Amino acid sequence: MQTAMSSKQAAGNKAATLVQDGMVLGLGTGSTVACFLSALALRVRAEGLTVKGVPSSEATAAQARELGLELTDLETDPHLDLAVDGADEVDPEFRLVKGGGGALLREKIVAQAAREVVIIVGEGKRVERLATSFLLPVEILPFGHTATRALVAEAGGCQPFLRTCEDGSPFLTDNGNYILDCKFPQGIERPEALHAALCQIPGVAEVGLFLDLCHVLIEGRSDGSALLVRRS
Repeated sequence: MQTAMSSKQAAGNKAATLVQDGMVLGLGTGSTVACFLSALALRVRAEGLTVKGVPSSEATAAQARELGLELTDLETDPHLDLAVDGADEVDPEFRLVKGGGGALLREKIVAQAAREVVIIVGEGKRVERLATSFLLPVEILPFGHTATRALVAEAGGCQPFLRTCEDGSPFLTDNGNYILDCKFPQGIERPEALHAALCQIPGVAEVGLFLDLCHVLIEGRSDGSALLVRRS
């Protein structure tokens, strides 16, 4: 566990060095982003940086406030200089599976508003084919969710599981929606086609496939180093 956290911290630290004074940032969600926020707060205090952030979840907003980071929203600041977020999987074409934390809808809205998106990951997140090591999250409306689940299974050729809390109740996103975690036995062969098909289903709010939304990948290493790769 310590090794994984050290690689996440290395990625977060590296991403914090990309932030410049005056930037409006998109702040993703998850444990690796939590490392980035801590590193960013250290820079803000040490260097007197003036930055603002749009959080993609209530959890991120709470951590940012606790760290003393200034927050804003897309209504006030619709154009972001930089968004920093994590990913559950990254393939060789910089396509992503996201949504393990349940914030995929807001994360995608924030990413779309950013001039540049930096994805930060610890070790073990790079895969040859998406959904081979992580289930694909799909955010759906509670209304008619059983019918939506059946349509997702048919359109995706997958086995969807309703995400639940420890007490067995459905997990709720910050938007009050449910999450289907979809199993693909052989992974996702054609991510673009799958994304298009799932987005056509009434009741699907968002799909955890992030396509053409990663410009820079930072992969942290357990030795504290980080590899930064820009998408060509």
